[in-house]
Amino acid sequence: MNHRGIEFTVAKTAIPGIWQWQFRIGEQVKTGETETKIDLLAIRRVQLRIDRELKRSAGRREPAG
Repeated sequence: MNHRGIEFTVAKTAIPGIWQWQFRIGEQVKTGETETKIDLLAIRRVQLRIDRELKRSAGRREPAG
């Protein structure tokens, strides 16, 4: 899947209701798990995480002043 130009994956685990996710921004790979029975909610949570990470990385690039 793709969100804001960032490729990401969301996959069910062997444990019901647990989803694993992964995405890469630059050379940083982020991975984690989320708990929900709804697949679209798992996807949305990863998209929100991507948004936070993009915002954080954009803040680091701007010079202080």
